[in-house]
Amino acid sequence: MYQPLFNHIERFIDLSNDDHEILEPLLKSFSVKKKTLLLEQGQICWANYFVVKGCLRLYFIDIKGVEQTTQFAIENWWITDLTSFLFQNASDFFIQAAENTEIIAIEQQDYERIFSRLPKMERYFRLVLQKNHQASQRRIMFLYSFTAEERYHHFNGLFPEFVQRIPQYMLASYLGFTPEFLSKIRAKR
Repeated sequence: MYQPLFNHIERFIDLSNDDHEILEPLLKSFSVKKKTLLLEQGQICWANYFVVKGCLRLYFIDIKGVEQTTQFAIENWWITDLTSFLFQNASDFFIQAAENTEIIAIEQQDYERIFSRLPKMERYFRLVLQKNHQASQRRIMFLYSFTAEERYHHFNGLFPEFVQRIPQYMLASYLGFTPEFLSKIRAKR
């Protein structure tokens, strides 16, 4: 049940069978249907989510009432509102299933238990967070450096299957333009 997560962890650190036994009781596995909200703005984020299958997205609603997607998590990616999760304060974000999704979650109260029982997990999460931060920085750079059309073609080049999986309005929001503009870009092909 937790093997996909263990496989991911073992790409960064070694885990023994004993380590698996320590981790398993601190993990929660569940499935959610498309459009299910795991977190709503104003709530406290109680978990960090690892996507086994499917897709989750992190978004907020801007002052015009438009959803602005800031992050996606597909298979073998983590997603959370890190500030709300770590500091247990009200979230500015929503986390929603963009597809039917299978998840492994680590609840906030179990985070420190994991680190105290398996200190090497701090290295794993540090490395994951570094990769996440790097991706976030590159996304910001692309938003400012590329034209909207270049952003779409770049993203489509990196993740062609993913572009076909998610609703057009979510992709457009993530890339920083309207769904109508995305339709125009796609129509040019």
